[in-house]
Amino acid sequence: MQLDCAGKPLDLTRPRVMGVLNITPDSFSDGGSFLEAQAAIDQAMAMCSEGAALIDVGGESTRPGAPPVSLQQELDRVLPVIEALTPHLPVPISIDTSKPEVMSAAVQSGAGMINDVCALTSVGAIEAAKACAVPVCLMHMQGDPRTMQHSPQYTDVVSDVRDYLAARVAACEAVGIPRGRLLLDPGFGFGKTLTHNLSLLARLAEFGTLGLPLLVGLSRKSMFGKLLDRPVEQRLAASLSAALLAAQRGAAIIRVHDVAETVDVLAVLDAVERVAQDHDKETGDDGT
Repeated sequence: MQLDCAGKPLDLTRPRVMGVLNITPDSFSDGGSFLEAQAAIDQAMAMCSEGAALIDVGGESTRPGAPPVSLQQELDRVLPVIEALTPHLPVPISIDTSKPEVMSAAVQSGAGMINDVCALTSVGAIEAAKACAVPVCLMHMQGDPRTMQHSPQYTDVVSDVRDYLAARVAACEAVGIPRGRLLLDPGFGFGKTLTHNLSLLARLAEFGTLGLPLLVGLSRKSMFGKLLDRPVEQRLAASLSAALLAAQRGAAIIRVHDVAETVDVLAVLDAVERVAQDHDKETGDDGT
Protein backbone atom coordinates (compact mmCIF):
# COMPACT_ATOMS: atom_id res chain seq x y z
CA MET A 1 0.00 0.00 0.00
CA GLN A 2 1.18 3.52 -0.77
CA LEU A 3 -0.27 6.73 0.66
CA ASP A 4 -0.08 10.09 -1.07
CA CYS A 5 0.95 12.56 1.64
CA ALA A 6 0.55 15.89 -0.17
CA GLY A 7 2.73 14.73 -3.04
CA LYS A 8 5.23 12.79 -0.94
CA PRO A 9 4.61 9.01 -1.13
CA LEU A 10 4.60 6.77 1.92
CA ASP A 11 5.19 3.11 1.07
CA LEU A 12 3.56 0.80 3.61
CA THR A 13 4.34 -2.52 1.96
CA ARG A 14 6.55 -3.16 4.99
CA PRO A 15 6.60 -1.56 8.48
CA ARG A 16 7.91 1.99 8.59
CA VAL A 17 9.25 4.27 11.33
CA MET A 18 7.66 7.60 12.24
CA GLY A 19 10.02 9.94 14.07
CA VAL A 20 8.56 11.91 17.00
CA LEU A 21 9.27 15.65 17.05
CA ASN A 22 7.67 17.32 20.06
CA ILE A 23 7.94 21.10 19.97
CA THR A 24 6.75 21.38 23.55
CA PRO A 25 8.20 22.19 26.97
CA ASP A 26 6.38 19.39 28.77
CA SER A 27 6.18 16.19 26.70
CA PHE A 28 6.96 13.19 28.90
CA SER A 29 10.17 12.15 27.13
CA ASP A 30 11.70 15.00 25.11
CA GLY A 31 9.84 18.03 26.44
CA GLY A 32 11.91 21.20 26.01
CA SER A 33 14.58 19.55 23.85
CA PHE A 34 13.31 20.95 20.54
CA LEU A 35 11.30 24.01 21.53
CA GLU A 36 13.61 26.25 19.52
CA ALA A 37 12.77 26.07 15.81
CA GLN A 38 16.33 25.40 14.63
CA ALA A 39 16.81 22.58 17.13
CA ALA A 40 13.56 21.02 15.90
CA ILE A 41 14.60 21.34 12.26
CA ASP A 42 17.99 19.77 12.97
CA GLN A 43 16.35 16.88 14.82
CA ALA A 44 13.91 16.24 11.97
CA MET A 45 16.72 16.12 9.43
CA ALA A 46 18.72 13.80 11.69
CA MET A 47 15.79 11.39 12.09
CA CYS A 48 15.28 11.40 8.33
CA SER A 49 18.92 10.50 7.77
CA GLU A 50 18.52 7.66 10.29
CA GLY A 51 15.73 6.14 8.23
CA ALA A 52 12.47 7.71 9.41
CA ALA A 53 9.80 7.40 6.71
CA LEU A 54 7.88 10.36 8.10
CA ILE A 55 8.21 12.97 10.85
CA ASP A 56 5.39 13.63 13.32
CA VAL A 57 5.41 17.27 14.48
CA GLY A 58 3.42 18.19 17.59
CA GLY A 59 3.02 21.44 19.50
CA GLU A 60 0.86 20.30 22.42
CA SER A 61 1.76 17.62 24.95
CA THR A 62 -0.76 14.81 25.39
CA ARG A 63 0.97 13.19 28.37
CA PRO A 64 -1.32 12.34 31.31
CA GLY A 65 -2.26 15.52 33.16
CA ALA A 66 -0.84 17.86 30.53
CA PRO A 67 -2.44 21.33 30.50
CA PRO A 68 -4.11 22.57 27.29
CA VAL A 69 -2.26 24.88 24.90
CA SER A 70 -3.87 27.84 23.17
CA LEU A 71 -4.47 27.78 19.43
CA GLN A 72 -2.03 30.59 18.75
CA GLN A 73 0.68 29.04 20.87
CA GLU A 74 0.37 25.72 19.04
CA LEU A 75 0.46 27.44 15.65
CA ASP A 76 3.51 29.47 16.67
CA ARG A 77 5.34 26.30 17.65
CA VAL A 78 4.65 24.07 14.67
CA LEU A 79 4.21 26.27 11.60
CA PRO A 80 7.76 27.73 11.39
CA VAL A 81 9.20 24.22 11.64
CA ILE A 82 6.87 22.74 9.01
CA GLU A 83 7.45 25.66 6.64
CA ALA A 84 11.23 25.36 7.01
CA LEU A 85 11.28 21.57 6.62
CA THR A 86 8.85 21.08 3.74
CA PRO A 87 11.17 22.15 0.88
CA HIS A 88 14.11 20.10 2.16
CA LEU A 89 12.70 17.02 3.91
CA PRO A 90 12.30 14.14 1.42
CA VAL A 91 9.76 12.33 3.62
CA PRO A 92 6.23 13.41 4.60
CA ILE A 93 5.49 15.53 7.65
CA SER A 94 2.62 14.56 9.93
CA ILE A 95 0.90 17.14 12.13
CA ASP A 96 0.00 15.80 15.57
CA THR A 97 -3.00 17.89 16.60
CA SER A 98 -6.70 17.79 17.45
CA LYS A 99 -7.43 21.41 16.54
CA PRO A 100 -9.02 21.90 13.10
CA GLU A 101 -7.34 25.28 12.64
CA VAL A 102 -3.91 23.71 13.22
CA MET A 103 -4.71 20.87 10.83
CA SER A 104 -5.62 23.30 8.05
CA ALA A 105 -2.69 25.66 8.61
CA ALA A 106 -0.17 22.83 8.90
CA VAL A 107 -1.31 21.17 5.67
CA GLN A 108 -1.25 24.53 3.90
CA SER A 109 2.34 24.89 5.14
CA GLY A 110 3.35 21.49 3.78
CA ALA A 111 2.25 18.75 6.19
CA GLY A 112 1.06 15.63 4.38
CA MET A 113 -0.73 13.74 7.15
CA ILE A 114 -2.94 14.49 10.16
CA ASN A 115 -2.39 12.50 13.35
CA ASP A 116 -5.27 13.13 15.75
CA VAL A 117 -5.39 11.58 19.23
CA CYS A 118 -9.08 12.56 19.38
CA ALA A 119 -9.99 10.76 16.11
CA LEU A 120 -11.55 13.90 14.59
CA THR A 121 -14.13 14.29 17.36
CA SER A 122 -13.30 17.94 18.12
CA VAL A 123 -15.77 20.47 16.74
CA GLY A 124 -14.92 21.15 13.10
CA ALA A 125 -12.09 18.59 12.94
CA ILE A 126 -13.73 16.09 10.61
CA GLU A 127 -14.70 18.86 8.18
CA ALA A 128 -11.17 20.29 8.27
CA ALA A 129 -9.64 16.88 7.65
CA LYS A 130 -11.91 16.33 4.66
CA ALA A 131 -10.93 19.70 3.18
CA CYS A 132 -7.22 19.03 3.76
CA ALA A 133 -7.43 15.90 1.58
CA VAL A 134 -4.43 14.16 3.17
CA PRO A 135 -4.22 10.85 5.07
CA VAL A 136 -5.56 10.93 8.63
CA CYS A 137 -4.68 8.71 11.59
CA LEU A 138 -7.59 8.15 13.99
CA MET A 139 -6.52 7.27 17.54
CA HIS A 140 -8.53 5.86 20.42
CA MET A 141 -8.41 7.66 23.76
CA GLN A 142 -10.70 7.12 26.73
CA GLY A 143 -11.31 10.53 28.30
CA ASP A 144 -8.82 13.33 27.62
CA PRO A 145 -5.16 13.89 28.54
CA ARG A 146 -6.19 15.56 31.79
CA THR A 147 -8.36 12.63 32.98
CA MET A 148 -7.57 9.60 30.83
CA GLN A 149 -5.58 7.70 33.47
CA HIS A 150 -8.22 8.12 36.19
CA SER A 151 -9.30 4.48 36.46
CA PRO A 152 -9.95 3.56 32.80
CA GLN A 153 -12.51 0.76 32.39
CA TYR A 154 -13.36 -1.58 29.50
CA THR A 155 -15.56 -4.60 28.97
CA ASP A 156 -12.90 -6.04 26.65
CA VAL A 157 -10.24 -3.51 25.74
CA VAL A 158 -9.47 -4.91 22.29
CA SER A 159 -13.11 -5.25 21.23
CA ASP A 160 -14.05 -1.89 22.73
CA VAL A 161 -11.20 -0.03 21.05
CA ARG A 162 -11.79 -1.80 17.74
CA ASP A 163 -15.49 -0.95 17.82
CA TYR A 164 -14.72 2.69 18.57
CA LEU A 165 -12.28 2.94 15.68
CA ALA A 166 -14.75 1.24 13.34
CA ALA A 167 -17.35 3.84 14.31
CA ARG A 168 -14.92 6.68 13.64
CA VAL A 169 -14.08 5.22 10.23
CA ALA A 170 -17.79 5.11 9.44
CA ALA A 171 -18.17 8.74 10.54
CA CYS A 172 -15.32 9.78 8.26
CA GLU A 173 -16.73 7.90 5.30
CA ALA A 174 -20.15 9.45 5.95
CA VAL A 175 -18.77 12.98 5.42
CA GLY A 176 -16.79 11.99 2.35
CA ILE A 177 -13.30 11.14 3.63
CA PRO A 178 -12.22 8.14 1.53
CA ARG A 179 -11.42 4.96 3.42
CA GLY A 180 -8.12 4.81 1.57
CA ARG A 181 -6.93 7.93 3.39
CA LEU A 182 -7.44 6.52 6.89
CA LEU A 183 -5.06 4.92 9.37
CA LEU A 184 -5.84 3.65 12.87
CA ASP A 185 -4.05 3.85 16.23
CA PRO A 186 -5.29 1.86 19.27
CA GLY A 187 -3.82 4.53 21.55
CA PHE A 188 -1.37 2.77 23.83
CA GLY A 189 -1.23 4.63 27.14
CA PHE A 190 -4.22 6.85 26.40
CA GLY A 191 -6.80 5.83 28.98
CA LYS A 192 -5.35 2.35 29.50
CA THR A 193 -3.80 0.48 32.40
CA LEU A 194 -0.71 -1.69 32.03
CA THR A 195 -2.93 -4.74 31.60
CA HIS A 196 -4.95 -2.97 28.90
CA ASN A 197 -1.78 -2.00 27.03
CA LEU A 198 -0.36 -5.51 27.18
CA SER A 199 -3.64 -6.94 25.94
CA LEU A 200 -3.70 -4.53 23.01
CA LEU A 201 -0.16 -5.47 22.04
CA ALA A 202 -0.74 -9.21 22.45
CA ARG A 203 -3.90 -9.08 20.33
CA LEU A 204 -2.91 -6.33 17.91
CA ALA A 205 -3.49 -8.60 14.92
CA GLU A 206 -7.22 -8.54 15.68
CA PHE A 207 -7.35 -4.96 14.39
CA GLY A 208 -6.55 -6.39 10.97
CA THR A 209 -10.27 -7.08 10.56
CA LEU A 210 -10.76 -3.34 10.04
CA GLY A 211 -8.64 -3.52 6.89
CA LEU A 212 -6.69 -0.29 7.44
CA PRO A 213 -3.02 0.45 8.21
CA LEU A 214 -2.17 0.47 11.92
CA LEU A 215 0.02 3.10 13.56
CA VAL A 216 1.30 2.32 17.05
CA GLY A 217 3.10 4.53 19.55
CA LEU A 218 4.86 2.58 22.29
CA SER A 219 8.15 4.44 22.50
CA ARG A 220 9.38 5.03 26.07
CA LYS A 221 5.81 4.71 27.41
CA SER A 222 5.03 4.66 31.13
CA MET A 223 3.81 1.07 30.72
CA PHE A 224 7.49 0.07 30.58
CA GLY A 225 8.20 2.06 33.71
CA LYS A 226 5.47 0.15 35.52
CA LEU A 227 6.46 -3.20 34.04
CA LEU A 228 10.23 -2.90 34.48
CA ASP A 229 10.69 -0.09 37.00
CA ARG A 230 12.74 1.89 34.48
CA PRO A 231 12.85 5.69 34.11
CA VAL A 232 12.17 7.22 30.68
CA GLU A 233 15.82 7.34 29.66
CA GLN A 234 16.25 3.59 30.34
CA ARG A 235 13.36 2.27 28.24
CA LEU A 236 15.09 1.78 24.88
CA ALA A 237 15.30 -2.02 25.07
CA ALA A 238 11.65 -2.28 26.06
CA SER A 239 10.62 0.12 23.31
CA LEU A 240 12.51 -1.87 20.69
CA SER A 241 10.99 -5.14 21.91
CA ALA A 242 7.53 -3.63 21.67
CA ALA A 243 8.24 -2.23 18.20
CA LEU A 244 9.25 -5.69 16.98
CA LEU A 245 6.18 -7.32 18.52
CA ALA A 246 3.90 -4.68 17.00
CA ALA A 247 5.42 -5.08 13.54
CA GLN A 248 5.06 -8.87 13.74
CA ARG A 249 1.40 -8.39 14.64
CA GLY A 250 0.62 -6.15 11.69
CA ALA A 251 1.58 -2.59 12.58
CA ALA A 252 2.38 -0.55 9.46
CA ILE A 253 3.90 2.48 11.20
CA ILE A 254 5.88 2.51 14.45
CA ARG A 255 6.00 5.96 16.08
CA VAL A 256 9.28 6.33 18.02
CA HIS A 257 11.81 8.67 19.58
CA ASP A 258 14.77 6.35 18.83
CA VAL A 259 14.69 6.17 15.05
CA ALA A 260 18.02 4.57 14.10
CA GLU A 261 17.65 1.70 16.56
CA THR A 262 14.07 0.96 15.52
CA VAL A 263 14.98 1.07 11.83
CA ASP A 264 17.65 -1.56 12.53
CA VAL A 265 15.16 -3.79 14.36
CA LEU A 266 12.68 -3.62 11.48
CA ALA A 267 15.44 -4.26 8.92
CA VAL A 268 16.36 -7.50 10.69
CA LEU A 269 12.71 -8.52 10.82
CA ASP A 270 12.27 -7.76 7.13
CA ALA A 271 15.37 -9.78 6.18
CA VAL A 272 14.26 -12.82 8.17
CA GLU A 273 10.74 -12.67 6.78
CA ARG A 274 12.07 -12.47 3.21
CA VAL A 275 14.17 -15.59 3.75
CA ALA A 276 11.19 -17.37 5.27
CA GLN A 277 8.99 -16.42 2.30
CA ASP A 278 11.61 -17.60 -0.18
CA HIS A 279 11.89 -20.90 1.67
CA ASP A 280 8.13 -21.36 1.61
CA LYS A 281 8.09 -20.76 -2.15
CA GLU A 282 10.87 -23.28 -2.71
CA THR A 283 9.21 -25.94 -0.60
CA GLY A 284 5.66 -25.21 -1.68
CA ASP A 285 4.61 -24.53 1.90
CA ASP A 286 1.66 -22.15 1.73
CA GLY A 287 1.28 -21.95 5.51
CA THR A 288 -1.92 -23.99 5.64
